[in-house]
Amino acid sequence: VQLQAFGGGLVQAGGSLRLSCAASGFIFRFNRMAWYRQAPGNQRELVAGITSGGTTNYVDSVKGRFTISRDNAKNTVNLQMNSLKPEDTAIYYCNRPPNDWGQGTLVTSPA
Repeated sequence: VQLQAFGGGLVQAGGSLRLSCAASGFIFRFNRMAWYRQAPGNQRELVAGITSGGTTNYVDSVKGRFTISRDNAKNTVNLQMNSLKPEDTAIYYCNRPPNDWGQGTLVTSPA
């Protein structure tokens, strides 16, 4: 299993970023996928998940701002992040539950 996340960067508060995760080594379309994040000094937390059927869930702090989506033809899962806040600053990880992780991509959104 390989999960390669990219798209992180530095964006001012209020801006947008789009993360993508390219998956390989398993039958992507049959699997639930998720994005987690970990800020300095904090535990890793679930940000958003999407089932094989496209049902999504979000942590309360990102509802209405972030959108998770998947492209089964390209084996990718995406996270569109709008209206970024300083508290969104973290390393974001792509995840295939339960224990397959990408390398992480840093998102920084200073005030």
